[in-house]
Amino acid sequence: MKILLVAINAKYIHSNLAVYCLKSYAAKRGIEVELTEYTINHRRDDILMDIYQRKPDVVAFSCYIWNLEFVQDIAADLYKVLPDLEIWGGGPEVSYDAEKFLAKHPEFRGIMKGEGERTFCELAGLYQIYGKEAVNKLDECHGIVWRDPKGEISQGLPQAPISLDEVPFIYEEYENMMPFENRILYYETSRGCPFSCSYCLSSIDKRVRLRSMELVEKELQFFLDHKVPQVKFVDRTFNCNHRHSMAIWRYIKEHDNGITNFHFEIAADILNEEEMDLLATFRPGLAQLEIGVQSTNIQTIHEIDRVMDFDMVTQKVQRVASAENIHQHLDLIAGLPYENLESFKKSFNDVYRLRPQQFQLGFLKVLKGSKMHEKAGEYGIVYHTRPMYEVLSTNWLTYDEVIYLKGIEEMVEVYYNSCQFRCTMLALEAEFDTPFAMYEALAEYYEENRLNGLKHSRMGRFDILHDFILSYVKKEHAPKYEDDLLMDLYLREKSKSRPSWAADLSGYKSEIQEFFRKEAEEKRYLKDYEGYSWKQILNMTHVEVDSKGKWTLFDYKRRDPLTKDAKTYRILERKEEERA
Repeated sequence: MKILLVAINAKYIHSNLAVYCLKSYAAKRGIEVELTEYTINHRRDDILMDIYQRKPDVVAFSCYIWNLEFVQDIAADLYKVLPDLEIWGGGPEVSYDAEKFLAKHPEFRGIMKGEGERTFCELAGLYQIYGKEAVNKLDECHGIVWRDPKGEISQGLPQAPISLDEVPFIYEEYENMMPFENRILYYETSRGCPFSCSYCLSSIDKRVRLRSMELVEKELQFFLDHKVPQVKFVDRTFNCNHRHSMAIWRYIKEHDNGITNFHFEIAADILNEEEMDLLATFRPGLAQLEIGVQSTNIQTIHEIDRVMDFDMVTQKVQRVASAENIHQHLDLIAGLPYENLESFKKSFNDVYRLRPQQFQLGFLKVLKGSKMHEKAGEYGIVYHTRPMYEVLSTNWLTYDEVIYLKGIEEMVEVYYNSCQFRCTMLALEAEFDTPFAMYEALAEYYEENRLNGLKHSRMGRFDILHDFILSYVKKEHAPKYEDDLLMDLYLREKSKSRPSWAADLSGYKSEIQEFFRKEAEEKRYLKDYEGYSWKQILNMTHVEVDSKGKWTLFDYKRRDPLTKDAKTYRILERKEEERA
């Protein structure tokens, strides 16, 4: 029988590690299955037609919070055009209440619950041996809930957890890595989490299982040898086992290829001195750390069963940041118990002042099976009926305030996380009592000027920020902010167009040309432009003259490994070099 695994990802750059593991695990036991991936940006009819034309006998969908509606719609239509098709689901979004899901969706034969490698292999083996008659043998399979030919729903025995050394390393099966070209590569060295955060499904499995370092080192070397741009570890709390995390961090440091970046989700407050000392020796850009703070409200932290000391987090984040070599990504969640608007503002300001490279303002998602789901009534949490089950209001936060925070989130994404306005936003903080107040004012400006919901070009965002600043600062301070805006504009790229409010540099044309003629000969600043004429160098770099007549040279061949900003030189009297 032809068995097809289907993944519907949130974006093209994502890949579905789970379905590749299922396919590989089964293949190593003599069971061949096909695999196909789509994204939620595909037309549903196109996915339907593609699956239909493959003529599968069994389809198994990987179900997550972001794709469940897609899966439900496509499965219902597939059953209409392929009435003999056996349809299965698996993944966190259908595992918790599998019986209810099957009762609501008669087109599904069954659900694979929990860990899937062994369960899928047993199920596929039954179809391979018995064909359509496998429906009468499903009680032989562990870890499933299924509908028998009479329509009765049954639940099998639970599946025993597997050793992580049994999980296939999927990437070595693709010599040229073509299925993963221009995509994020996900990698797993542990399952389970020792913590009990009430909003998270990982808290259900507190047994932390580790992949052996013998395998991990071999697999890390595979990534390094193939010079993949980024490997994202999906371990829920990577540093919960000190010996394991140190072994991996030592290996990637000692075998660094100068290209590959490794992403880890960690608990910052449990970082120890040995780990931080090692991280401080990493090549800039070798690693990035994602740290879930979620809230700095002590009552909230206690209520969500989270083990986190924010004073300790602050010390560790600042210690890591002091080495200027690690990209840090910090998260907050709006809508948690006992977090009202004023409390959230404080959490926002506390985390923002740590100045991570990325600052994620997210909203609570009430996941089925989590403790937060069980206590939603007690907390007065109202949330979307359909995935993503995102919070609408709580006993402490009104829907008006949620909408209000959505506006703040958008401003943080545009003006902080884009990393395109770093100089300007840092300077602009001085005009406001708190960082939150600055983004609050920006959000209100967007609302008042009906700028929300529109597509803005990069230059358009600069123009909006410029106009916003003029509405807040004294006229005599405007040139200083315009200098900051132009610095941000050219740090990222040599812009083909120039803002209407920027000073005209035509008066400096001959002087700038003379500078590049001399630079082409002497290479005082631009060491990487050997063999280029002065005109080529001029076109490949940029010189900006600020409101005080000072020159800044932007070198786009050399960039900051963390921010990707061009290297800059302050040119004093066109003779001396001073890094800006």
